Amino acid sequence: MAQSTAHRRLLQEYRALTNNPPDGITAGPVSEDDLLHWEALIQGPEGTPFEGGIFPAELRFPKDYPLAPPKMTFLGEIFHPNVYPSGLVCISILHPPGDDPNHYEHASERWSPIQSVEKILISVMSMLAEPNDESPANVEAAKMWRDRRPEYEARVRESVRRMLGLGPDKTVANSVLWPEFCKFDLEEAIGSYLDHRRGQPSPKQFAIRFRERKSVYSLKKSDGFWENA
Repeated sequence: MAQSTAHRRLLQEYRALTNNPPDGITAGPVSEDDLLHWEALIQGPEGTPFEGGIFPAELRFPKDYPLAPPKMTFLGEIFHPNVYPSGLVCISILHPPGDDPNHYEHASERWSPIQSVEKILISVMSMLAEPNDESPANVEAAKMWRDRRPEYEARVRESVRRMLGLGPDKTVANSVLWPEFCKFDLEEAIGSYLDHRRGQPSPKQFAIRFRERKSVYSLKKSDGFWENA
């Protein structure tokens, strides 16, 4: 069966991400039979309240990709002005091409076919560090970030600790253990996640599946899997 434009493009992008992955980001399709559904892990940016966290997400691509953008949703707890309570990410690069009817964004900031999954994930990582509160997806988070920054940062840090199974800590922003914890690299943080979020997708499970998936694709090189990309 001939591959669609979307499938060929996504295979190319996955190959690029595998060969030269951005720091702190892991991503790939859930299976070679469903290239329109990807999973990703994003490491919390250093120097932000998200530092030390590992955030699982999924991307759902439309059949007419790359003409239209994917939808990206965080799968765990995340408190951020540009993330809806459901986990859906609201950022310019994920908005359809064209002019913004609300005039918050320039057309050049929105999706276009020259964008890529890598650019999306890097933009989302930057978004974690620098929220946009002009048109927030989470009004409570935006108001807290704008008016009560220390409270916002403490809440985010506490949610990161809770996600990683470190337990609630009302003084997390001043914790002497926090700087040491933030020294973990991506693999160590994934390993520390363990089973504290039973019943929900864990980064450790994602990482294992990514490694298995990479092996499957490597084996497929011999029968032309990549050559069709």
